[in-house]
Amino acid sequence: MTSNGSPLHLCRPSRRTLLAESAFGFGTLALNSLLAAEETAVGNEMSGRQAHHPARARSIIFLFMSGGPGQTDTFDPKPVLQQLDGQRVPDSIAAQVPDIPRSGVSSRLMASPFRFQTHGESGIPVSELFPETARLVDELCVIRSLHHRNPVHGPAECLSLTGTAVGDRPSMGSWISWGLGSENNNLPGFITFLSNSTGPAPQRPGWNSGFLPARFQGTAISGTDSIPWTTMPAADSDRERRDQLQFLNWMNQEHLLRSGDNTELAARISSFELSFRMQTAAPEAFDLSQESAATQSLYGLHDSRTAEFGHHCLMARRLVERGVRCIQLRNGGWDAHGSLESNHRAQAAATDLPVAGLLRDLRQRGLLDHTLVVWGGEFGRTPTTEGNVTGIKRGRDHSPAGYSIWLAGGGVRNGLIVGATDELGYVPTERPLTPADLHATLLYALGLDQHLLAFRHRNRDEIPTVLGGEVIREVFF
Repeated sequence: MTSNGSPLHLCRPSRRTLLAESAFGFGTLALNSLLAAEETAVGNEMSGRQAHHPARARSIIFLFMSGGPGQTDTFDPKPVLQQLDGQRVPDSIAAQVPDIPRSGVSSRLMASPFRFQTHGESGIPVSELFPETARLVDELCVIRSLHHRNPVHGPAECLSLTGTAVGDRPSMGSWISWGLGSENNNLPGFITFLSNSTGPAPQRPGWNSGFLPARFQGTAISGTDSIPWTTMPAADSDRERRDQLQFLNWMNQEHLLRSGDNTELAARISSFELSFRMQTAAPEAFDLSQESAATQSLYGLHDSRTAEFGHHCLMARRLVERGVRCIQLRNGGWDAHGSLESNHRAQAAATDLPVAGLLRDLRQRGLLDHTLVVWGGEFGRTPTTEGNVTGIKRGRDHSPAGYSIWLAGGGVRNGLIVGATDELGYVPTERPLTPADLHATLLYALGLDQHLLAFRHRNRDEIPTVLGGEVIREVFF
């Protein structure tokens, strides 16, 4: 052995030695102590820090409805809007609407094409779009007063998932993963599933780690795939793969010593080890054949309309069971500039049953109490038509001025409505809240204080809620 702990014959290999031990047949290298030290260092960081206060939830599932579901068509009914269909926005309300491009105040009002009905003991009204979710309305805490000022999909999605519209900061999932680590060292702590690729393109900052160490970025999975590259090649044994990993680890460590502080290289080193562990853990976690026919039916896996999102919802439950901290399900296609009725009916048909199945399954397995579920998009839609289109092709423009989301599980008060918008659904009139308030609340539910979760970056202590934000304390028991 050399003084730096590397195998002597690997420091100056002859051509004969290199050829003899190449082609992934390097044999068992004497690097166990070095690898163990790296595993310990990475493991300590990935296991996270102590929570700042008792947590109400251990995991979070964010059901992100990309494109902007209309608040007046989903969870915020407006009878007056129905009465004023086709008329101009009253001056008294138009004066309250912020000067945001595409606000639609000069267009004509558009009644919702969907009926609302109250449900459950709470009597919360839910659109006919969500018959299955409506049956579980007593599990929900509906927030009707979120608002911000960015009417463009990309920046608004970044704002919703990272805290700013620029896209240069860590996602909330990365902050959570960095702050708490993972309860399962064999799977990523943060996973994003992408379904329904129609509509606005997914914004990578929504699962990237920004200035946090790169190992805390989310693992993105499209469609019904598993985590990429986690299937062990048929020709390799576990021992052979371990030998390969040990050699790669030694080379990368040598390079890291020369290059200095390099979080991307450090992340690559740890990812090799995590990938090795995932080659045994991920196939089992992603094997839905283990689930009963009744469970698969609960999530709509046998219906082509619900199969993809149902797959992701069922995977979210399986990953929560296995200690994954943050699971984000991004469903595209809610951008209804035209033909809002057909658009929202199709989107709801693809997601309502799987979402309800997820809530039911979490509840019956005793997981909902410590799993926080969030449903919502990057903004809502205007109470007016886009332009002055008439007939079934009517749609709505983007409206960040006021929109709805809901929370469930994780210590959240169920059967509750927080906030309100005006009689047309344009702007908050009670308890106006921002994405930063929501982020502070999600962190709080997981035991994290937004002001104490600080990361030193460019000589500045950065916190997740850089634009302010306060915990919405009334949503908790």
